[in-house]
Amino acid sequence: MAKKTLKAFQPGHGYTKQDWDEVGDNPQWTVDDFAKARPFAEVFPDLADSIRRGRGPNKAPTKKLVSLRLSREVIDKYKAGGDGWQSRIDADLRRINKIK
Repeated sequence: MAKKTLKAFQPGHGYTKQDWDEVGDNPQWTVDDFAKARPFAEVFPDLADSIRRGRGPNKAPTKKLVSLRLSREVIDKYKAGGDGWQSRIDADLRRINKIK
């Protein structure tokens, strides 16, 4: 579903009237515009190289990545608790298996 395009400044959207005025008219992209677009890393290679991706390797990894199939109900229950749901699963498994 496409977002509604605002034609005039309306407060309460996370930007100021000055921000709105500085952007000016920005036409919608056409298919041709998208076809001519280039990847960020190609246009700004030095800047792209300077951007850190992820946390990087651990000095002393304490966890191992595994693939595990769990029921939808279990995943939904843990995700409902918010961020850190994987860590809560780990903590519960450690508690159940009496692992410190």
